[in-house]
Order: sequence, then C-alpha cells, then structure tokens
Amino acid sequence: MKEAVMGASAVASGRVGATIGVEEEFHLVNPETGRLASGAERLLANVYPESALVGLAQQEFQRSMIETSTPICNDMDEVRTAVMESRRTIIEAADRAGLGVVAAGTVPDSGGQRGAVFPDARYRRISQEYRQLAVEQQVCACQVQVGVPDQELAVRSVARLRGWLPAMLALTAGSPYFQLTDTGYASYRNIVTARWPTGGPPPAFTGYSDYQRRIQNLIDAGVISDPGMIYYDVRPSHRYPTLEIRIADACPLVEDVVLVAALARALVVTAANAELRGDPPMVAHDEILRAATWKAARSGLTGQLVDPVAGQPVKAPELLRRLIAHVHDALEENGDLEFARQGVEAVLRRGTSAERQRRMLTQGSGFEGVVAAVLKETRTGC
Repeated sequence: MKEAVMGASAVASGRVGATIGVEEEFHLVNPETGRLASGAERLLANVYPESALVGLAQQEFQRSMIETSTPICNDMDEVRTAVMESRRTIIEAADRAGLGVVAAGTVPDSGGQRGAVFPDARYRRISQEYRQLAVEQQVCACQVQVGVPDQELAVRSVARLRGWLPAMLALTAGSPYFQLTDTGYASYRNIVTARWPTGGPPPAFTGYSDYQRRIQNLIDAGVISDPGMIYYDVRPSHRYPTLEIRIADACPLVEDVVLVAALARALVVTAANAELRGDPPMVAHDEILRAATWKAARSGLTGQLVDPVAGQPVKAPELLRRLIAHVHDALEENGDLEFARQGVEAVLRRGTSAERQRRMLTQGSGFEGVVAAVLKETRTGC
C-alpha cells in the first residue's frame, strides 16, 4: 500500500473502517518439485516490464517469499477485485520465470534449509541477531489494514478485540507441514512467529503514549531495532493510520481472503465503537489469551477452542458463530453480514487449508501433490 494514499484516505474519511487494505505473503516454489525457490529478486527486478510488478510487489524477509499489497479499498467488492488482480499479475510474472506462487502459512519445505535472506541491510542485521529464528522464518501471513484515523483510539481498541483473534487463526489455519514433516499443528506458522520477542498476543496497552513508551523500552534494551519489528497478532501500524490484523495464515482461496478482511474490519469497528461508548472492556487475561492462541494453532477447526469471554472450552463451529454474533452490527452496517455468515459456513463445510492439505497427502501423491493442490487453489479465480 502506498503510505501517502492510505494516510490521506483514512484521515479524510474520519470513520473507523472506512478504508481497508490487504497484504498477502506468498511462497515461491519450483512447480515441479514443490520445493522453495529463491526467485524474489527476478520478479522484483521487473525483468518483464509488462508484468507491472513495480508498486505491486515488495520484498520479504526470504528470497523465497514475496508480498503484494492491494490499493486502498472501501468495501469487500473492491478488496476481492484488488486481490484477484494482484494475484493474476504476480502469477503471470512467476509463470514466465518458471516459478510457482503459493498462498499458505507454510509449504512442507519451510524451515528445512538455511533460508536465503533477501539482500537488504536490515534483513541481514536481523538474520545475524536472531539466528535460527530468522533461518526458519519461511512462513506467510495474510494481513489486513483497517483504517483508524485516531492513534489513541487504535491502541485502546486492541484490548477490546485481541480475545477474538484466536478464532480468526483457527478459521485460516493452513500450515500443518514444516521441515518436511507433519507438525501435528493446524497453523505451525503461528508457532514459528510466536517465538520472536514481540510475537503472539499483544499486551493490553492503556493508550498510545503507553504503547510508544513500551516499544521504545524494547528498542532501548536492544531487543528490537525499530518499531517495524513489533510482530504482535494485532498492532497499530507504524506507517499508516490503521490497526493491522496479522494473525491469519496466508489463504489459498480468494474468497477466504475477503472473509478475513470483512471479519477484521468488523472486529476493529466493534472494538472502536465500544471504546467510544465507554463500554466495560472484555477481560481476556494474558495467560488465557496465549493459551487460546496456542489451542487455535494446534487444532484449527477440528477440536475445541477457548471462548474469550467465558474462558471455557467451546467447539470451534460454535466459537465462530459467537464471533459473528459479536461483530453482527458492524458487519450489517458495512453490508457484509450475509457474506460473512456464508463464508464461515463454507469453511466449516470444506475444512481449513490445513485439513485439505492433509487430505491431499493421504491420496498418495506426497508433499509434491500437496504443494500442487495449494498452487492450484492460489490460482483459482485469477
């Protein structure tokens, strides 16, 4: 996303959730073997001028990854169109370069070799400092930027929505394989990212000044080098007037990306409205929140999750329906209610990406077949 455009658009609207953008991270693989391929520089160098990659795709931490950003959108139809267009452009360029583009939290080959860090001074510095964490950071997410023009409101909203993020993780779980083995997790990407000093569920900050002070404390302590290394599951963007929902695995299917965007916006709007009304905040203790996130990463939608309000076990389908009920008014206001309901029910019927990947492996085509199936889903509709 262009910083100036996002900033001007969000501030001009004055309404929480008036603007929305999606950032997708992709693995680059050898389409024949399904193994990771270091091809990001070839694409970003714009070898094929007609591919229009300039301004669309950005470098990511590893050479085997690439990120795309939508323009600023105002509704889910715009999000859908933008995601399809960006995928189509990058897939066509990758095809010409002999590469496959995979939208998934991990591919089976993730973490199995020494990662080739993109040749950027900041990335090299991070790689040198964090060592094996950086080596294994071959994971991809789907991130949603929701416009919140007021920084204070954005930070205060985090505590009100963070308890619902494990449900979003369970819905998008798509990374069962790592280092060429079944991890037993539905989202092993979440386990990988949670190991970083600022990964996982965020603290409940009291306000923007508290957020700034505590981030600066981490920088002063030498734990992180800059605000961009705040990897919490939700964070105020350090570049845009937004809240950034970062917990979802990369989603192979475009409709699931749009569903994540709709739910993310509804969560932010619901939290901000509650803050503006002065409603009592939802109590989600840090230890329960971390445990709920782990549970979602472990089981996806195939087991019990944790209700963020009651702190009690609940079946995954029921928790998703409670999530829809929690954000009902915001979904309805934005015209997304029926789409979100149908989208959640569709995921429950067909299973998460992790479930589909495991079914594919049982068919006897090996990890190559798993990657081929996710490659096909990533291209669907593009």
